[in-house]
Amino acid sequence: MKQHLHALVAMALAAGSGWAQADERGHLRTPMSPDYSNECASCHVAYAPGLLPAPSWQRLMDSLSNHFGTDASLEPATQASLTAWLTANAGSGRRTGAAPPQDRITRSAWFEREHRRIAASVWQRPSIKGASNCSACHRDAAAGDFEDDRVVIPR
Repeated sequence: MKQHLHALVAMALAAGSGWAQADERGHLRTPMSPDYSNECASCHVAYAPGLLPAPSWQRLMDSLSNHFGTDASLEPATQASLTAWLTANAGSGRRTGAAPPQDRITRSAWFEREHRRIAASVWQRPSIKGASNCSACHRDAAAGDFEDDRVVIPR
């Protein structure tokens, strides 16, 4: 009953805001920014903004000239727009917690907790290539779907 009520409240909030959408479990998802899809998802999965707190997104966007070893610089207007969207839709509270080391999603406490049973050798498989390749196991990661019951770990 409590879970059902949570789903109804989440859907009502989503319907009123125009920003978030609720999935079948009542988890809110933020519709993807077209700029984010065009700019960021051209190189890696478009990580949902709720996976990091706002200060992490701000630091990442402020350092695009050295984005994890790559120059990902953007036009100033695009950078400002994306920074505003990411920080407005960033994670907060218990789920996201404090900013992870080096603002890496894969170093966050919740990520490590969720993936604690994955052996280091699994991350090294050629079909996976590392913890940051969400879509290797989460087939709908690009849509923000990370539900456990839809995970398929490739060989």
